[in-house]
Amino acid sequence: MGLAGRSRYRRPMPEPARAWPHYRWVIVATGTLSIFACLGLGRFALGMILPSMSAGLGLSYAAQGTVGTANFLGYLAAVLAAGPIAARTGPRPLIVAALALVSGTMLLVSRAESLAALVVLYALTGFGSGATNVPMMGLIARWFDAGTRGRAAGFASIGSGFAIVASGWLIPAVNRAQGASGWRTSWLILGAAVAAVALLAALLLRDPAAPPASAAAGRAAAPAERPRAVWVLGLAYAIFGYTYAIYVTFIVTSLVRERGFPEATAGRFWSAVGLLSLLSGPVFGALSDRRGRRFGLTLVFALQMLGYLLAAGGGLPRPFLYLSVGLFGVAAWSVPTIMIAAVADHVGPERALAAFGFITFFFGLGQVAGPAVAGLLAERSGSFSGSFLMAAALAALAILVVSLLRPPAPRQVAPSGPSR
Repeated sequence: MGLAGRSRYRRPMPEPARAWPHYRWVIVATGTLSIFACLGLGRFALGMILPSMSAGLGLSYAAQGTVGTANFLGYLAAVLAAGPIAARTGPRPLIVAALALVSGTMLLVSRAESLAALVVLYALTGFGSGATNVPMMGLIARWFDAGTRGRAAGFASIGSGFAIVASGWLIPAVNRAQGASGWRTSWLILGAAVAAVALLAALLLRDPAAPPASAAAGRAAAPAERPRAVWVLGLAYAIFGYTYAIYVTFIVTSLVRERGFPEATAGRFWSAVGLLSLLSGPVFGALSDRRGRRFGLTLVFALQMLGYLLAAGGGLPRPFLYLSVGLFGVAAWSVPTIMIAAVADHVGPERALAAFGFITFFFGLGQVAGPAVAGLLAERSGSFSGSFLMAAALAALAILVVSLLRPPAPRQVAPSGPSR
C-alpha cells in the first residue's frame, strides 16, 4: 500500500480538487513555496547573512564552515528519518511540521550569542529543511509520470531561486537600516516568512490517489533491491553536494573579504544567482525529459565546473566573476531536479521517495564535508581560491561518474490523480 494508504492523518480531498483534474499543479506550486522556505530561506540565505553575522560574533573562516556543516548534518539526519516518518504519517503532516521547525529555529538563531548556540540551532534548521525537501520531491514524483516528472520537479526547485533573489536584496537593505544588529532582524523576517509557508502547505498539500490493490500487492511482493543506476546517481549527487555547498556558503564571503566588494554589490551578485536559477530547474528538467538524464547531468556538471574554475581565479578581471556567477546560477538547481526524475524512472514513482532519500543521504554526506574542508583550506591559505579549484576538479569527476548511467528499462506507469 502506498504512503497515502497507510497515513493515519489523511484529510478528505476538497471538492474543487476533486472536480479539477489538474490539482497536481497546485501541489507543484505549493512545493515551490516549500522549497523557497526550507532551502531558499533556511539554507541559502546563510551565504548572504554570513559576512555580517561573522563580523558581529567574531567568527573565523573555520567557524563559518562549522556553522554550514552543522546545517548539513541536520539535513543528513533528516534524510535518514524522513522516509520512515512519511510512511507512517503521509508526506503532508511531515512537511508541515518540518517547516514549523525551520521557522522556529531561524527565529531563535536571531537571538544566538555564541558559536555553540548557532551550531545547535542551525543543525535543527537543517533537519527541518531535509524533512521538508525529501518528502516534497517524492510527493511530486508520485503525482506525475515519466514524461513530465522532470519539468514538474524543475518548477518546484525554482523556489530556491526566488529566495536567493529576495535575500540578496533584503539582507543588505536590513543591514543598512539596522547596522551591526541587522543580521538578527534578517533572521526574524526570514523565520516569519517560513511560518507563513507552513500554514499554506497545511491547507493545500494532498496525497495522490492510492493505486489499485492489485498494483500495490505486486509492488509489495517485488524485491527492494537498489538498481546499479541508483548507486551511480548517489555518487554523482554526493559530488554535487560537496561542490555546490562550498560555492553557496562562501562565494559572498569571498567577494566581500577577498575581492573588496561592498556588501550591496555582493548582494546583487547573489540576487543574480537567484534570477538565473529560475531557469535551471524547468529548463534542465524538461531537457532531461527529452534528451535523457545522463545528457542533462553531464551538461550541468560541465557548466558548474567552469563556474568553479572562474571563481578560483583570484587575479581574473571582474567580468570573469560575473561569468562564474552566471554559470553557477543557470545550472544551480537542475541537479536535484534531474535526480528525483531519474530515480523515479529507475524504481517507479511509488518507490521514488525511498530511492530519493537513499541518494540524498550521499548528497548529505557531500555537503557536510564540503564547507568544513573548504573553511579549513581557506583558514590555512588565507583564500578560497584553492577550495573553488577543488570543487572544479570534483565536478569534472562527476562527469565521468555520470557517463556510467544507462537508460532505465521500460515500465508501465499508472496515471496519478487526487485521492478520493
